Amino acid sequence: MHVLRVANPIPFSVLACLALAGCGQGPAPATPESAPKGSPAHIREVTAAVDDAALRNADARPGDWLTYGRNYREDRYSPLDGIHRENVGELGLAWTLDLGTKRGIQTTPLVVDGIMFLTGPWSVVYAVDVRKGTLIWQYDPGVYRGVGTRLCCGVSNRGPALYKGAVFVGTLDGRLISIDAADGTPNWEVMTVDPEGYQSITGAPRIANGLVLIGNGGAEFTARGYVSAYHADTGELAWRFYTVPGNPHDGFEHPDLKHAAATWTGSWWELGGGGTAWDSIAYDPDLDRVYIGVGNGTPWNRLRRSPEGGDNLYLSSIVAVDAGTGEYLWHFQTTPGDTWDYTATQHIMRADLGVEGDAESVIMQAPKNGFFYVLDGETGAFRSGAAFAYMNWATGLDANGRPIEREGARYEDGRKHRIAPSPHGGHNWQPMSYNPETGWVYIPAVEQIGSLRYDRDVPDRSRRRVNGGNGATNANNLSLYVEEVPELDPRAPKPGQAYGRLIAWDPVAQKLKWEVRHPHFYNGGLLSTAGGLLFQGDAEGAFKVRDTRTGDALWEFDVRSGAIAPPVTYLVDGEQYVTIVVGWGGGPGKRTKGVERLHPGTIYTFKLGGDAQSPEKLPPLERAVVALTTDATQLEIGMGYNLYMGHCVHCHGSAGGGGGEIPALAWSSEGMYGLLHEIVLDGLLLPEGMPSFDDKLTPLEVDLIKAYLLHVAEGIRAGTPSEESRRFLADAQRLADKA
Repeated sequence: MHVLRVANPIPFSVLACLALAGCGQGPAPATPESAPKGSPAHIREVTAAVDDAALRNADARPGDWLTYGRNYREDRYSPLDGIHRENVGELGLAWTLDLGTKRGIQTTPLVVDGIMFLTGPWSVVYAVDVRKGTLIWQYDPGVYRGVGTRLCCGVSNRGPALYKGAVFVGTLDGRLISIDAADGTPNWEVMTVDPEGYQSITGAPRIANGLVLIGNGGAEFTARGYVSAYHADTGELAWRFYTVPGNPHDGFEHPDLKHAAATWTGSWWELGGGGTAWDSIAYDPDLDRVYIGVGNGTPWNRLRRSPEGGDNLYLSSIVAVDAGTGEYLWHFQTTPGDTWDYTATQHIMRADLGVEGDAESVIMQAPKNGFFYVLDGETGAFRSGAAFAYMNWATGLDANGRPIEREGARYEDGRKHRIAPSPHGGHNWQPMSYNPETGWVYIPAVEQIGSLRYDRDVPDRSRRRVNGGNGATNANNLSLYVEEVPELDPRAPKPGQAYGRLIAWDPVAQKLKWEVRHPHFYNGGLLSTAGGLLFQGDAEGAFKVRDTRTGDALWEFDVRSGAIAPPVTYLVDGEQYVTIVVGWGGGPGKRTKGVERLHPGTIYTFKLGGDAQSPEKLPPLERAVVALTTDATQLEIGMGYNLYMGHCVHCHGSAGGGGGEIPALAWSSEGMYGLLHEIVLDGLLLPEGMPSFDDKLTPLEVDLIKAYLLHVAEGIRAGTPSEESRRFLADAQRLADKA
């Protein structure tokens, strides 16, 4: 293994030679004097100048945030230093903008000359005048609000792309849309997925030399992953790279898939195989290649999709392809034969590290499996790796970077196994930041145990019920009965004992430098700056600034709701601003939260000396268990529980839990119970995102779900011990399976 060292970072003084004195901003494109800032003419002028040259040289314009990771390295490091350790205490609120949304916000805003573009729930796009803190335009692509039953992880969107006067967004229903940046009218749209399938888009598009790159999600259902490249000016498909092979009898779309197919067994293609590229796609303009982060298998459990084993390429891999043609170049698989939902879709970033005295371009990633990887950027060769999170599924990496699995980690023996990391991963989608001054990568990490079990004796009809008739396949891996059974690692933390970690990681030494723990495991993405600052929002509703060297908190602000989106920083008329868009939800945020009451989605923007008024803090919601009772039998409650697990738990979580952006149903009001048929079958709350289940559930089945919910409510009122409740429900499930 090569010895790594950090190459000398580019001094800010050198960057300043390209920039305006004292503020690090290169000259913005010329704008006609007659065009007021924020006018359509101004927006058209400044966004038209965001071309290939501008994106390649984003560091020459550090006052703008032009692409998802700020630059093509996707390092989320800003050389702006107007806000720094000594004056960060003077940071104040410049303005807020209430978006009026109720679901999770994961967007990275893009900013050019004071014009901001961002996305919200349901793939809605916003243009905002940063100088005024006002909305310029809003574009709603009209995603059907009942699409939620076909989604894994909420209705969030991670952001737009900007190129030559157009804003690009991928939508939940699988479209890629080009929008005129000046007025918000659509230029073109194209459907990128099978509209009858289960694939969706939550990731941000990327621009690569005139092409718009977009992947999709859906491997929890029935999906075959791919990345598509479209011509930015017309929407015409340029190429498509499939991440897993299809049916070999139908031939292969590109030659490398023949080799990939040899690593699979059985009839994997019948369920699609998975491998969706739902988040990280990185472009290297120097090599003109694209790095694709590939996701989990369909189903999760390899025993179900590839019964005789195999590495199942290119699941859980970083794949390099030619940017112009999509031709396969190389791959590195982080989790061979993935069976735990250990995706490699997490943030891929490039950096220049020193290797035995010579600077080398490397790729760095902290995927779900808990290992931090450094790869050769040109060849994909493994350079180094180490565990950054607690794990018990593997004991380390071999000389080629392949995980050394612990015996029994594949949960194929019928026992419940407590596996770490959980399917949420040691790190999920929330972006990291690499700071060339410290030489460290900052990671929003997770510590959590997942309970996994595959029991061949569970009837197929129970699996189908848990799948909910909606195509979901991940339930084949999860424990369907609720009682405790022997575990792989009794020493592992109990499920529910989860927490977040903000860590500083030395990618050269592969060692932890410092860490800060969060009470909640699901926290925001990161931004680091030349001012020695690290910015992050958290689940408890705090937006904090820390010292990059020590992790010490230097400043914080109450943003009312849990924050998961990453912040950005930029200049407007020579003054440095910081923006974070706050809105809790997405993935686990649907079912859990870290604040007493969630607030509407809001843009928070800060500057030195800002003194704007914060939005009103709403009082906690009063919550009481409904007084209704049920006379349902144990069999009926078991039938209702199975139906709840099949159709409701994915969004609402535990019926008696705390709820997240979507409520926990056992705490519902008497009025809600009275309208349950209208809500579930007639679509009464469809505009709010609650779909109709009239094609999946009968009125009798809705009554059975109601009986289960009222049983849970009775247990909460009575203070029934959890062990007693679990035993009752386990017996109820068995009765239902035999019925």
